[in-house]
Amino acid sequence: MNEATRKPVILVVDDTPENLHLMSDLLSDLYTVKVAPNGARALKIAHGDKAPDLILLDVMMPEMDGYEVCRQLKADPTTVDIPVIFLTAKAEVEDEQHGFDLGAVDYIAKPISPPIVLARVHTHLTLKASADFLRDKNAFLEHEIERRTDEVRALQDVTILTMASLAETRDNDTGNHILRTQYYVKVLAEHLQDHPRFAATLTPRYVELLFKSAPLHDIGKVGIPDRILLKPGRLDFDEFEIMKTHTTLGRDAIVVAEQRLGVSVPFLDTAKEISYSHQEKWDGSGYPEGLAGEAIPLSARLMAVADVYDALICRRVYKAAKTHQEAVDIMAEGRGSHFDPDVYDAFMRLQPEFQAIAARYADKDDAAH
Repeated sequence: MNEATRKPVILVVDDTPENLHLMSDLLSDLYTVKVAPNGARALKIAHGDKAPDLILLDVMMPEMDGYEVCRQLKADPTTVDIPVIFLTAKAEVEDEQHGFDLGAVDYIAKPISPPIVLARVHTHLTLKASADFLRDKNAFLEHEIERRTDEVRALQDVTILTMASLAETRDNDTGNHILRTQYYVKVLAEHLQDHPRFAATLTPRYVELLFKSAPLHDIGKVGIPDRILLKPGRLDFDEFEIMKTHTTLGRDAIVVAEQRLGVSVPFLDTAKEISYSHQEKWDGSGYPEGLAGEAIPLSARLMAVADVYDALICRRVYKAAKTHQEAVDIMAEGRGSHFDPDVYDAFMRLQPEFQAIAARYADKDDAAH
C-alpha cells in the first residue's frame, strides 16, 4: 500500500481484554489497530519493523505500569517521536502532570467518551504527520546543503590545483615540490594546533585552508620570463630581482581572479598571504615588504620552513641535492632570523614526518635523503 494512503497504525496497550476489544472496535474502521496486554509486549511492538503511529496507553498495569512504558519509549531515539496518549482512571491533576512530564501528548480519563477519543486520536495523528513532514523536509535540506557544500569544496580544490599546475608546468625542475610543501605545511600546522601562540588561529578549518592554499605559493612564477625561470644556472643580481617579483605577481593574479568573479573569495585569502609573503624572514630581511616577526602571516611562516627545506633537499640544474641532515644543519642557522623560532622547533620535532613526505613524493630520478 502506498505510504500516503495506508491507514495509520494505533497500538492500544491495556491489561484488561474487555478494554482492548472496546478500543479495537472503536478504532478499526479508521485505523489499523494493534493490541498489547502488557508493557513488555507494547515495547516489542513499538520497536518492530512497522512502528505504530500513535500509542493509547493504560497507566495501571501489573509488572510494568504505563508510566514506565512511556519513560522507556521516550528514552529511545527510535521510539521517542511516537505520540503517547494515556487512557486511565487515574484522573488526578498530579497523575496527568506526571504523564506529561514523561512525554505524553494527551491524557484521557476512563470511562472514555468515544467521540472524544476519536477526535483526540485524529488531532494527534495530524500533528504527527506534520511533524514527520517537517522532519523529513529538514533531513532533505540538510542533505542538500551537505551535497552543495561538498560541490563548493570540490570546486575550490579544482580551482587551486588548476592554478597551481600553471606554475608547475612553467618550472619543470620543481616536480613534486608542490605536493611535498603542501604536506609539510599540513603536518606543521597540525602539530602547532595546541601551541599557545597558534591555537586560536590553527582551527581545523584553517588547517584545511592552509593545505588547499599551499600549492599556490609559487603561482606568480607564471609571470617570470623563461630566460630567468628556466636558466640552467644561478641568477645574477638583476635576474634575481625579477625573480623576486613572483611573490607580488602571485598575489595579484589571485586578486585579478577575484575581481573577475566580482566577489571576494574568503578561501583564497590564505592563498594570497602565502603567495605574497612566503619569502619574508623573521628578522625583516626578506621580501617583498621586509616584514618581521608576527607581522608576517602565520601561513607564510609555515610555508617558509616547508619551502626552504624542500629547496635544499632537491636537485636543481645549478646545485646538487642536500642530505636531510645537511638541510637541517643549514636551516638551524635561520632559527630566529629566517624562521619563526617556534615553527622551526616544530620542524625539528617533525623530522621523521618530513623525511617520510619527501620519500613518498620524491621526484623521478631524484632520491629523497
